[in-house]
Amino acid sequence: MQFGIFTVGDVTTDPTTNRTPSENERIKAMVTIALKAEEIGLDVFATGEHHNPPFVPSSPTTMLGYIAARTERLILSTSTTLITTNDPVKIAEDYAMLQHLADGRIDLMMGRGNTGPVYPWFGQDIRQGIPLAIENYALLHALWRQDVVTWEGRFRTPLQSFTSTPRPLDGVPPFVWHGSIRSPEIAEQAAYYGDGFFANHIFWPKEHFQQLINLYRERYAHYGHGTPEQAIVGLGGQIFMRRNSQDAVREFRPYFDNAPVYGHGPSLEEFTAETPLTVGSPQQVIDKTLTFRDHFGHYQRQLFLMDHAGLPLKTVLEQLDLLGEEVLPVLRKEFAAGRPSDVPDAPTHASLLARRDTAPVVA
Repeated sequence: MQFGIFTVGDVTTDPTTNRTPSENERIKAMVTIALKAEEIGLDVFATGEHHNPPFVPSSPTTMLGYIAARTERLILSTSTTLITTNDPVKIAEDYAMLQHLADGRIDLMMGRGNTGPVYPWFGQDIRQGIPLAIENYALLHALWRQDVVTWEGRFRTPLQSFTSTPRPLDGVPPFVWHGSIRSPEIAEQAAYYGDGFFANHIFWPKEHFQQLINLYRERYAHYGHGTPEQAIVGLGGQIFMRRNSQDAVREFRPYFDNAPVYGHGPSLEEFTAETPLTVGSPQQVIDKTLTFRDHFGHYQRQLFLMDHAGLPLKTVLEQLDLLGEEVLPVLRKEFAAGRPSDVPDAPTHASLLARRDTAPVVA
């Protein structure tokens, strides 16, 4: 079981001080948070991809490459790579290069994003979002697995005897997760390829995501990749902690109430009751996170959102200390307890390489 954090990279005014960090401050803060993630023993740091204010992570490979040079163990991932508006050829090149620089500590999460205007900015039509996701990923999948690709589709110029360089490290492409908050077509796509499915269930009730994850598990087995229980599932979540739960609620409330995404809507109490958001003590975070296994079955990756809504860097680092000291050891122990032996761990470069080298040769 992998545990980590993801960032959306928002530049948001702190409602308690009225101070807005500069883009430079926010970018450097994200790096500091990633380094802290490794320090406290987390497995994964993931960043989103956005091309509009108030977000800054428009170049995930640049940021992850910089972090890779300053870390040794942390798996570096995207929490969204825009498969719809990025050229699959450039994705293949950029992330293979990053994979080499990071010695394999790289994976990706494909997504369509949550900002409609990004489509025309990159010459695409939002009404073609699902077909773009399907076609572009099919090409990316081929580029990483075939040394020479000849290809023609609807949304980009054809390729004739094209080789993407560099080739994936050790001939093993980065592992891919397909992220979705609403689209069964994406769950189907993840199942078809035997890739991971990441349900970032931070905004909607669990019942919606149970449907998507169950569909993915069923179709994963249908395509012959293993049993439904062996499908590779990741989940999102949001937490804010203080040792005293009342202190956590009091401190976080103004950030929640004014957050660009969910502020001025349901109350904090309503939101925590209906979604994975946990605001309280470390024990409350442990208790609620453990319910995810009851709702979705054994899964492979848990990522938390902790640095959004204008929270100052100092507060985020304090949260990470609590996560590393009081929450993470208990979650590791509890999630390991009773985990069936046939439920796989989240793939890593090393495990994918070992699986390839031990696979039977087909005559």
